[in-house]
Amino acid sequence: MKTKTYKKLIAKRLNQDFKSAVEIVEVPIAKPAGNQLLIQNKFAGINGGFDTLLCRGDVPYVNLIPPFDLGVEAVGEVAAVGDHVQDFRVGDAVVTTVRGGGYREYQVIEANLALHVREATPEVLTLMPTGVSALVALEQVGEMRNQEVVLVTAAAGGTGHIAVQLAKLAGNHVIGTCSSEVKSQLLRELGCDRIINYHQEDLNQVLKREYPNGINLIFDCVGTKVFDICVENLAVRGRLVVIGYISEYGKNPQPVTQPRIYHQLFWKAASVRGFLMPHYQQYMAEARDRLLNLFYTSKLKVAVEPAQFHGIESIPDAVEYLLNGQNSGKVVVRF
Repeated sequence: MKTKTYKKLIAKRLNQDFKSAVEIVEVPIAKPAGNQLLIQNKFAGINGGFDTLLCRGDVPYVNLIPPFDLGVEAVGEVAAVGDHVQDFRVGDAVVTTVRGGGYREYQVIEANLALHVREATPEVLTLMPTGVSALVALEQVGEMRNQEVVLVTAAAGGTGHIAVQLAKLAGNHVIGTCSSEVKSQLLRELGCDRIINYHQEDLNQVLKREYPNGINLIFDCVGTKVFDICVENLAVRGRLVVIGYISEYGKNPQPVTQPRIYHQLFWKAASVRGFLMPHYQQYMAEARDRLLNLFYTSKLKVAVEPAQFHGIESIPDAVEYLLNGQNSGKVVVRF
């Protein structure tokens, strides 16, 4: 290997603003130990909300002291293998989902943490962990059934567009919210039954008028006013799964001055449930394998944001692009 060093993005300091927290550094390429792989990353997934919260020090299940590495999912090719590695060869395409392994040109990782894939493409990258999160949140937390009404907010996003398809495959009527005609078109292509562009229609009015019996299952990653509307429109025994709150990432939490949430939930026996993948690790392997099978058999479409971001230097702009809600599908950076 002629290349001796590579670039990666680190959080140099904690800061409310992602761009102000990060810095690009150049470090030597390490040789993999006996059971390790050296992987050249080709694509990395952008997780603007998690990235921002991490750089603010607001992710409670980790206690990181700067400097620390950033990025999670990446797909690439094996560049070197340790002496004891049996199942991988140089040139194999692999996907990884290790915190700190994404926003870098190369990574050294234990071989058992890498997964063989057919090709190092951004479509495969989108399924893990983004698609896995959608599947586990819907099935394990949301107890998704069939012949129900399912609402997915930010439905054209990286996680949302997978959730829409999984809910449809399960035999449900699916409502998707979005913010533009481009995103509406994507949702039409994915088979979404009712598309609500909230810049053109009032979400609360549409739900009350067209779904007077309420929504059985809600998959929400927006928060604030959208969350309040979702709670208000839950059906009897409805379930609202919170998988994020992108409207508040990078901001101070909004003070709430309305009646407490149990006034809305109690009389319907409804519930609000939080989802965080680290608490559902036991479901990851099966979900991952099922998603790949659905993708490889053309039963699941993967949307990748058309706007291209190239190189480590582009990551802060990609994070901002996602947080501003400009994306349709998964935002990725290409190395």
